[in-house]
Amino acid sequence: MTDPMEYDLVVIGSGPGGQKAAIAAAKLGKRVAMVEKGNMLGGVCVNTGTIPSKTLREAVLYLTGMNQRELYGASYRVKENITPADLLARTQHVITKEIEVVRSQLLRNRVELLVGVGSFVDEHTILVEDASRGDKMTITAKFVVIATGTLPARPAGVSFDSHRVLDSDGILDLTSIPTTMVVVGAGVIGIEYASMFAALGTKVTVVEKRTSMLDFCDPEVIESLRFHLRDLAVTFRFGEEVTAVDVGANGTLTTLRSGKQIPAETVMYSAGRQGLTAPLALENAGLEADERGRIYVDDNFRTKVEHIYAVGDVIGFPALAATSMDQGRLAAYHAFDEPGAKLMDLQPIGIYSIPEVSYVGATEVDLTKESVPYEVGVSRYRELARGQIAGDTYGMLKILVSTDDLKLLGVHIFGSGATDLVHIGQAVMGCGGTVEYLVDAVFNYPTLSEAYKVAALDVMNKIRALKQFH
Repeated sequence: MTDPMEYDLVVIGSGPGGQKAAIAAAKLGKRVAMVEKGNMLGGVCVNTGTIPSKTLREAVLYLTGMNQRELYGASYRVKENITPADLLARTQHVITKEIEVVRSQLLRNRVELLVGVGSFVDEHTILVEDASRGDKMTITAKFVVIATGTLPARPAGVSFDSHRVLDSDGILDLTSIPTTMVVVGAGVIGIEYASMFAALGTKVTVVEKRTSMLDFCDPEVIESLRFHLRDLAVTFRFGEEVTAVDVGANGTLTTLRSGKQIPAETVMYSAGRQGLTAPLALENAGLEADERGRIYVDDNFRTKVEHIYAVGDVIGFPALAATSMDQGRLAAYHAFDEPGAKLMDLQPIGIYSIPEVSYVGATEVDLTKESVPYEVGVSRYRELARGQIAGDTYGMLKILVSTDDLKLLGVHIFGSGATDLVHIGQAVMGCGGTVEYLVDAVFNYPTLSEAYKVAALDVMNKIRALKQFH
């Protein structure tokens, strides 16, 4: 008879990667347990990261009337004095609903939810400890998936609090909208929050020690984003490093290595993420994490211990909810010898700034470095009926097309709906399609999707002009 505490798979962490690993194994008829802290079902993604920040963004867009100002004037507002309570009401509603969805999926698939912090006793044995209730239990697993995610990295020497000096998690606890803010770090999270607070009317200064931001994206798109953020009164300090943050009764004073000083009500650090591996006692399972708390895995998401897998942000790049889901599913398939394709190379990237940025495939910089001949097709939202209707006159869609075989090599979008629109290009590229498909396809009118057809016609006209010389 099977021991009641013995499982085919134990998943530590209930974020997107953990959920999909647990459900995939349960669908294969395996006995699965998931270990998660009492107040964190859904992981960082649902509780403090992706879902809250994206919901906050929607609330900001709606309440500020930002998207309607082109139509109704720069002073247009849905609500004059926006408070954190206004923003967080929507955020909390969505978090609660998402937690219900996760709990329902686990119940429906008969995944046992064990409340507590999981740590290794040995490579097959896990201690689950719930300090709030004083409960402890030991369970054994044939296979383990580590999906504990990350937490914001906090630089040494910085005194964080809940009001003046925050990380990205602390943003959700603000009691008032600051009039001025310094954002340290121009990565994805830093730029997303900088744009949100700028839309709320906060005077934001972004400090970044590199000389540019979001270098992995198309330079033209990022230049458009920078222009748009400057228009919202965001100041950029590139090539600058913070040496001190002093907190006083009236706010903060941020000192830069160059000697510049920036007074602000609030400072938000966006200094990357740290793998949440410290509580796991990895050494008891024969594992270790690197200096950023990340666990090394092979192409099948298996660690150096054969029956232990790791997925999601805890393994590092690309650290996206979307890729984590597939990683979890594929790890479970590999553990139980279920056939499954490898993770596709063609992964879309979405940045939920205001406005959105999204792309899939190669950038112009990539293609130039690799000496790949290409041509560019551009469509601007202001030339689309839907762009005028939606009040988005700044958006653009750019496609990169091979001049050899007309295949799509990359799609780069800036503006409303970018993170949704990118999937049309991804589908064409994934199927090995050419730009001719986009030329011949009929798109609903009026839609932003029409941008693909406009860009495709643009690039074909350029390629036709080229052919006159061959």
